[in-house]
Amino acid sequence: MIDRDALCRYCDEQLQVARIKDYCPNGLQVEGRAEIRRILCGVTASQALLDHAVAQDFDAVLVHHGYFWRGEPSPITGMRQRRIATLLRHDINLIAYHLPLDVHPQWGNNAQLLRRLGCDDWQAYAAGGTEGLLLRTTFDTPISGVALAQRLQHCL
Repeated sequence: MIDRDALCRYCDEQLQVARIKDYCPNGLQVEGRAEIRRILCGVTASQALLDHAVAQDFDAVLVHHGYFWRGEPSPITGMRQRRIATLLRHDINLIAYHLPLDVHPQWGNNAQLLRRLGCDDWQAYAAGGTEGLLLRTTFDTPISGVALAQRLQHCL
C-alpha cells in the first residue's frame, strides 16, 4: 500500500513535471481514496478502462491521456461528466502524465520506441520548450523508408 500523495510526488519528481510545458495538467487529476493498493495503467482514461477499474476494485488509474486539455470546452457534461462521476462515485484516483512520460529518457515512449528499433544511442532536441520531445538517432548502416516501415511493423 502507498499513500496517494507520496506516489504522486514520486512520479512528479521522476518524470520532472515542473520542467515541462504541457497541454494538460500532469499528476493527480481527480482525487480518490488516500491509500492505494492497486493501480490500473492504461493509455487513455476511457469509460471502458474506468469500468474495469471499478469492477476489479482498483484504487487508482494511471494513464498517459487524462482530462482537462487546453482548448477543450470547460463544462463537465456528457462523456466527461460520466467518466468523472465514475471516478468520484467509486473514490478512484485519476493520475495522468502526458509529455513528461513521452520525453522521459528511460520510461518515455520515444526512448522505448528507439530501443525497440535497436537504437541505444540518441540525442534529445528541444521542441516547444520541452527538452527530449524529439529524439534523433543514426542507424549503423543506411536504411530505406520501406525497411524502416518494416522494422516498425515488426517491433510494434
